[in-house]
Amino acid sequence: MTTAWCWEYPHYDPKAERLVESLCTLGNGRFATRGSAPENIADDIHYPGTYLAGCFNRLASTVGGRTVSNEDMVRLPDWTALRYRCLPAGAPPGDWLTPDHPTLRRSHVSLDLRAGTLTRRMLFHDTDGRRLGVTHTRLVHMGDPNLAAQNTVFRAYGWSGMIEIESVLDGDVTNAGVDRYRALAGRHLVEHRAGVEAEGTAWLSCTTTTSRVEIGLAVRTSARPVAPVGRACTAATATQTLILPIKRAAPVAVVKTAALCTSLDRPSADPLRRSIDCATHAPGFPSLLASHRASWQRLWSEGELKVPGDTGKVLRLHAFHVLQTLSPHTAELDAGVPARGLHGEAYRGHVFWDELFVLPYLALHLPETARALLMYRHRRLPAALEAARRAGAKGAMFPWQSGSSGSEETQRLHLNPRSGRWLPDHSHLQHHVGSAIAWNVWRYGQATGDAGFMHGPGAELLLHAAHFWAGSATWDTGLGRYRIRGVVGPDEYHDAYPDAAAPGIDDNAYTNVTAAWVLARALDLYGELPAARRAELLTQLGIGPDDLTAWEDVSHRLYVPFHRDVISQFHGYGDLAELDWEGYRARYHDIRRLDRILEAEGDTPNCYQASKQADTLMLGYLFRPTELEQLFLRLGHRLDDGLWRRTVDHYQRRTCHGSTLSSLVHGWVLAREQGPDAWRYCQEALLSDITDVQGGTTGEGIHLGAMGGTLDLVERGIVGLEPHDDGLHIDPVPLSEVPRSSFSISYLGHRDIRIRFRPGRFGIRVPTSPLGPVPLVLPGDRHERIAAGQERWFRLPKG
Repeated sequence: MTTAWCWEYPHYDPKAERLVESLCTLGNGRFATRGSAPENIADDIHYPGTYLAGCFNRLASTVGGRTVSNEDMVRLPDWTALRYRCLPAGAPPGDWLTPDHPTLRRSHVSLDLRAGTLTRRMLFHDTDGRRLGVTHTRLVHMGDPNLAAQNTVFRAYGWSGMIEIESVLDGDVTNAGVDRYRALAGRHLVEHRAGVEAEGTAWLSCTTTTSRVEIGLAVRTSARPVAPVGRACTAATATQTLILPIKRAAPVAVVKTAALCTSLDRPSADPLRRSIDCATHAPGFPSLLASHRASWQRLWSEGELKVPGDTGKVLRLHAFHVLQTLSPHTAELDAGVPARGLHGEAYRGHVFWDELFVLPYLALHLPETARALLMYRHRRLPAALEAARRAGAKGAMFPWQSGSSGSEETQRLHLNPRSGRWLPDHSHLQHHVGSAIAWNVWRYGQATGDAGFMHGPGAELLLHAAHFWAGSATWDTGLGRYRIRGVVGPDEYHDAYPDAAAPGIDDNAYTNVTAAWVLARALDLYGELPAARRAELLTQLGIGPDDLTAWEDVSHRLYVPFHRDVISQFHGYGDLAELDWEGYRARYHDIRRLDRILEAEGDTPNCYQASKQADTLMLGYLFRPTELEQLFLRLGHRLDDGLWRRTVDHYQRRTCHGSTLSSLVHGWVLAREQGPDAWRYCQEALLSDITDVQGGTTGEGIHLGAMGGTLDLVERGIVGLEPHDDGLHIDPVPLSEVPRSSFSISYLGHRDIRIRFRPGRFGIRVPTSPLGPVPLVLPGDRHERIAAGQERWFRLPKG
């Protein structure tokens, strides 16, 4: 249930609580805290968690008699914990109250997206007629990235007495938020120390076991009216006890103000001492709330996307989670795009290719943040170069899953909960992640005109990715083409040929076509560089002019397989058996995780023309129709509308959408094709986390790529806004379910360019600026220039 700026849950449902906790997470780009009730410890229903961007730790576990090593984003101590019970006059103490207590009569959770606050309201009513109202208001400060606060107000109805409150700082936590990981080691924090300062600030310090990140967390607990405080500390917890008078019409307020500091901070300082100082001297809750709201107001002015109706409400929620995971504060950190946000422990907090779906939005709204996320990849370029060297390859081989160091963090075993078996995991063969990084580099450059980045770190990322693809391609005399063998495409369900001794498939169309694009763009960028920089890069890459000639040749002659007049997902795909789709849907209803179903039956999707998610169709997500046509022409193929439509139809009927990204891409592609099912897929992408379409996964962390991708769907997909060298291109796709939209963007240094899209019309307002006019390219290759300080509207062709 929602209002314009609030996401609400009017009833308490234990079965949905993990979902509520994820979707009500609050963060500021540096750290985030799940929206859990402060009364509860972690159990099968509740999972409080706080996570710091870039804070990873490695542990070894024994699985099936083998020792495996996994690096995880670390669950940090819980600063929110607060429990309470009533002490009625002349009566024994009541129970400690929680949302699961039988006396709970009402519960309401409200996430205020405009203000970035979470409010939980509860009413307890015991058998003696006593009622207690409890309201928690929480924030993770968007202005000061070290601070968070929680204000709790108690109200007595029909009774008076005392209320006992325990404010806990709990460091006795483990990573246990994902069921399938629970057999693995999860205790990342050691060397705990806890205490309470004389002025009443509780503190806790600890260190991660192997990465040796030092963590200091302090909480100032204040109450109105003031009351004596009892203190009890263990090595890992600090508890402060308050006994406060409470009576009718006299509410009691308790505020927890938390400060989180770590050895990852810059400039470095003693994390514990700094956290104590920050918490002790932090402003009161009203001042914190006011400055926090002001910070969110500034952020919304840059990041909001306005769309009418329920769709707009969902998009606002998605923008909220993207902005609080990857805020301007992220630009100061060494952190990437966590695929599940800072909202939970799924995917171990790792960085995948999901940035492909998030950075287009960030490049147009928060370009400094987008640049910082690309710098995360650049700082890990040495690790990618070393990975390629060890594999006997050239250039940079980026990891499918990245964490702290840039080494490959993809698990080599994964659990099928349906069969209970641990199985080999070959997803590290998804080398197309390098193309995603190169694509983001190029798009960032076109949106920002940041020559310093593009001629420096951007050029290194792009050219090293191209060097990898050129070195991976081998010549096939029989085909007269270059081939890329032994990879896995976006469709992770196909990681080998049936009965093959080795993993990997050959000539994945998406991989080969994007590799050709990377080589072409690398050559383009190289040609634009100053001569001294070109010589420097050639020396750095260890290549000569003949190698560049080879890059050109490979970019024109990579093999793209076809079968039955459609683009083949990979070489040999058309020879695979057809799946009995109707039979499996009738037997299992939900077949999104078809891989698990087939493996439990002793079978494998490797045998079938059945895909987990959009693979070949990803080409339609990355490239507009004219770009894709030109790219295929470069490879010697004519991609006309008929061939593409047949390809779309072929895979649409053979995809089970086991990834939240799949419906996003299908909706995008079908919208471009004016397909009747376009909105069904778009809507599924919009609702995938809200309705938890994958059955429990949202409670383990939101899907940041799908959320960022839906924002991009409106701006780049429906409005057709594409930054290019010659200007902002506008090529809209009519979609009646999203009839209009408006947003502000940055382009080539211009800030706050206002875009408004209406049926048949497009408006642009360029603020006053010394940068000069903004070039615009409308349908039909119509070029316009919008002067600074000017607003203009344009008629768009119908259809």
